[in-house]
Amino acid sequence: MPKGSPELTEARREEIINACEKLYQTMSFKEITIKEIGNVTSFTRTSIYNYFQTKEEIFLALLKREYELWIAALKQTMDQVDTMTKDEFAAMLAHSLEERAQLLKIMSMNHYDMETGSRPEHLAAFKVAYGGSIHTVMDCLHQYFPDMPVQQKQDFIYTFFPFMFGIYPYTYVTEKQRTAMEEAGVNYVFMSIYEITYNCVKKLLEAEK
Repeated sequence: MPKGSPELTEARREEIINACEKLYQTMSFKEITIKEIGNVTSFTRTSIYNYFQTKEEIFLALLKREYELWIAALKQTMDQVDTMTKDEFAAMLAHSLEERAQLLKIMSMNHYDMETGSRPEHLAAFKVAYGGSIHTVMDCLHQYFPDMPVQQKQDFIYTFFPFMFGIYPYTYVTEKQRTAMEEAGVNYVFMSIYEITYNCVKKLLEAEK
């Protein structure tokens, strides 16, 4: 770890993460390199290695931040809204992910590469945020559906979180993919992040146990 105040260290980490996020808007995961990230920071490329050893660690830090922002938004809703119907909860959760398209994109595209290419301490820090998101969604279920059986709540979590990995690939389809599906006779029905999430959550909430 480089010498300097904790504030400076955190500021430089955030600058690196922000640079990666900016590049990811126009470049693919494979195209982005440490060199490319260094070109849009205020310090030398070699200095990046004082904070992250691989681009996978940088992406994992970006994904961690996305989870933390999602958690904060859910907790804010819980503080502001005491009760919800199933329909209102489905809409709320769908809107919360609609606003975190980048979270869905990163987690669905290169999640395995990011985890295998990161040091244990970076992976552990990410898992804290990931685990926090699971606990927060469970807290939402406890608050808004206190009478829901424990098993149904657990089934919701075990179904919803794996489901999240498929949201982005399904809702963001390139013209090449669309053309290929048409030629293959695949009856693809476009759905937005909101629509596909809302439908999934409603079905999980209405499942009888």
